[in-house]
Amino acid sequence: MDEKILAVFECYKDMVFRLALSYTKCIADAEDISQTVFIKLYENFGKIEQGKEKAWLLTVTANQSKNLLKSFWRKNTEPLEDIYSFEYPEQSSVFVHVMGLKPKYRVIIYLHYYEGYGSKEIAQILGITQSAATTRLQRARRMLRIRLEEENDGEFLQGKYGSGKNVSGMCKENP
Repeated sequence: MDEKILAVFECYKDMVFRLALSYTKCIADAEDISQTVFIKLYENFGKIEQGKEKAWLLTVTANQSKNLLKSFWRKNTEPLEDIYSFEYPEQSSVFVHVMGLKPKYRVIIYLHYYEGYGSKEIAQILGITQSAATTRLQRARRMLRIRLEEENDGEFLQGKYGSGKNVSGMCKENP
């Protein structure tokens, strides 16, 4: 059983961390959430339906992240700036705008574009209705478009920011 848990950990550790980071915007908090999620995985592994590990991990990560954001200590502290490097300056701009969204929109963008989930799957992961997931995704896209247009004097250049279909790999952490 430990080998199976280790295999699940190796397969999904980065995904769990990225989702937690998209909520918290803080590397240390994302690491803490990831640790908690995998401890819960170890404790509950026998109860998780085989083949549903990814969805379970995403749901637990989302819930742990929300709990952290609601905590007293989180509300009364200032997060440290995380340092990132980007291959192209445009990627930095998009990342900054995505991270500037409220968590409920930022997470939708992450799950849709980075993890490739549709609105039905996102709804299940976050425990919301499919229409709520679709609406949040549309609103998040609209907010990003407006912010990027403002940054570019009213123009949103498709070629400059890409198609928006895949943002994986756009950000690399600096050690």
